Amino acid sequence: MPVRMRLQRFGKKGAPFYHIVIADGRAPRDGKFIEKIGTYDPTRVPAEINLNFDAALQWLHNGAQPTDTVRAILSYKGVMYKKHLEGGVKKGAFTEEEAEKRFQAWMKDKEARIEAKSKGIQDKKVEDKEARMEAETKVKEARAAELAKKKAAEVEAQVAAAKEAAGETEEVEEAAAEAVAEEVAEETTEAPKVEETAPEAEEEAPKVEAAAEEAAPEAKEEAPAEEETKSEEKE
Repeated sequence: MPVRMRLQRFGKKGAPFYHIVIADGRAPRDGKFIEKIGTYDPTRVPAEINLNFDAALQWLHNGAQPTDTVRAILSYKGVMYKKHLEGGVKKGAFTEEEAEKRFQAWMKDKEARIEAKSKGIQDKKVEDKEARMEAETKVKEARAAELAKKKAAEVEAQVAAAKEAAGETEEVEEAAAEAVAEEVAEETTEAPKVEETAPEAEEEAPKVEAAAEEAAPEAKEEAPAEEETKSEEKE
């Protein structure tokens, strides 16, 4: 079998990293190889490719057969186009200077497209980051609004409870004031009765004195009569 240009896999699970090697077609994929001509990291955006351009071109001229993935890598780096131009020079379609000029123009255009794609990817990352930050900000604002609403409801509940408690306190104070007023009114009502009793006693006092004065002369009159009776008995 001819010599193959293939990839050898390295790296961890989910993070592959490849070596671009020249190996015997009968050798296992990750077995021994003849020469390593580059590396390929598909985990980066865009993919990172390091390639020995001249070695890859020489192996193509020597008849090495690239796998589909390696062929795509070689086309991306311009190796396949360079080989095509060299074939045209050999056939006499154009000169070597013309071939080099075409290749440099192709490389310039390729680099411009790669740069534009990289810029587009970077801009997309920035846009995605801004969109993500905006979405996170909206979520945070919504949460803050919800918390503020909840806090306001709690404050209103506390104010309502305080007002209710204040209302009950006022009712208790009013009831106490009414009770005190009733007691004062009762005391005020009993006081005139006592005062009314006092004048009655004052009115009765002169009557008692008059009765005593009337009874006194009678006692005086009876006293001489008793003395006369005693004197008669002695005689």
